[in-house]
Amino acid sequence: MHILQPRHIRLKKEEAEELLKRLNISVSQLPKIFITDTALPEGCQKGDVVRMERKYEDKIYPYYRVVVGSLNEKKNG
Repeated sequence: MHILQPRHIRLKKEEAEELLKRLNISVSQLPKIFITDTALPEGCQKGDVVRMERKYEDKIYPYYRVVVGSLNEKKNG
């Protein structure tokens, strides 16, 4: 991982469900990240929720994405 790249952490199913409940949203309302993104942790699958941690000054700010298929998949399917 590069020092400028945010840390990516795949959430467990229970953690993702709790996050969605806390934010009162559905998984389809989360921003997307392609499964082909090289920053994703190994083993990520479509539908997984990933927490990314951006560091700004002395604080860490989490943000979330849902893993989706690649652009090529959408064009072919």
